[in-house]
Amino acid sequence: MSEYPAVDFLFLNEDDMVKAGVTDMHGCVDAMEEVLGLLDKGDFMMGGDNHYSHGTKLGFPDESPFPEMPSGKGEDRRFMAMPAYIGAPFDNAGVKWYGSNMENKKKGLPRSILMFTLSDKDTGAPKAFMSANLLSAYRTGATAGAGLRHFAKKDSKIAGICGPGVIGRTTFEAIMDACPGIELVKIKGRSQRGIDEFTEFAKEKYPDVRIEAVDSLEACVRDSDVVGFAATSGHDLSKYPKVEKEWVKTGCTITCPGGAEFDKKFLAEDCVLAVDAIGLYKAWASEFPYPTYGKVTMVGTKFMDMEHEGMITDDDIRDVGKIVNGKQQARKSDDEIIVYSVGGMPVEDVAWATRCYEKALKEGIGTKLHLWDKPLMA
Repeated sequence: MSEYPAVDFLFLNEDDMVKAGVTDMHGCVDAMEEVLGLLDKGDFMMGGDNHYSHGTKLGFPDESPFPEMPSGKGEDRRFMAMPAYIGAPFDNAGVKWYGSNMENKKKGLPRSILMFTLSDKDTGAPKAFMSANLLSAYRTGATAGAGLRHFAKKDSKIAGICGPGVIGRTTFEAIMDACPGIELVKIKGRSQRGIDEFTEFAKEKYPDVRIEAVDSLEACVRDSDVVGFAATSGHDLSKYPKVEKEWVKTGCTITCPGGAEFDKKFLAEDCVLAVDAIGLYKAWASEFPYPTYGKVTMVGTKFMDMEHEGMITDDDIRDVGKIVNGKQQARKSDDEIIVYSVGGMPVEDVAWATRCYEKALKEGIGTKLHLWDKPLMA
């Protein structure tokens, strides 16, 4: 019989996470810039052969062979585990675990329910177990913001948001962080409820910004300096919001944490293509062989399909990490139209979880729990 040292960890519910700063968009964008720079330097680990895997997906068959096994039918029905390590100044490991099911909304629940475990990089002992819906939403918006700080024109006045849900809100917050001169935001949503909730949120947070609901995608995109696509997308590309070349203003930056469709010729000939980290899209192209776009909803996988077809090369894609580290130029002229893909990576969750954990420790936020309280067998 041997007695192990005590292992304590913090439990942080959603209210605790808010107190710990999870909704601090400016701080989160700062953190995501650091993360993308570390990715370019190689100071990180994720899953997969190239260490850039988004995560491991657990799905179910459409027709369950056992009475207790759930069916995989329905939109966005899955579990995922997303493990990662990110280097200093974060220097932590962790894993985000979540279940997703669009049918949750009928039960008054969010589509996805997420938790995050922050772990000691050496022992593997937990440091914190935390509510992660806001964590995930803010790091997604902030990764859009990390690119927009470099890509968006500084005199941007008009923004468009397609998909005014949770990610639409955090994308809008990130746009406002990168482009504080925004005077008008146009909203295209599927439901009046979603539009109304976004409008209430935006007016409270940015009372000087004019909010305008529009009836068409064209109205959302046309004349906008920055456009964010944040709607949940399935695997049917014909249902994705389709952007026409003639709608897009010269110099516009389009950020896509959600699905959007573009003509390949328009992308190849008239746009600058940009990603948060090109290795992520290489991993997806390996895991979901050509054609990848549609199997994976992020538009950066369309860039990989275009590479497969010989339309572009890696040299035609700008990478935010390289820009942060001074290896690439973000915008070469005010006339460039930039389409920026935001994929979502567990290193981002680890980084923002670390920042929230550090504040929680410093300010005594959360509930301290014990992993074990008595000797265990050696």
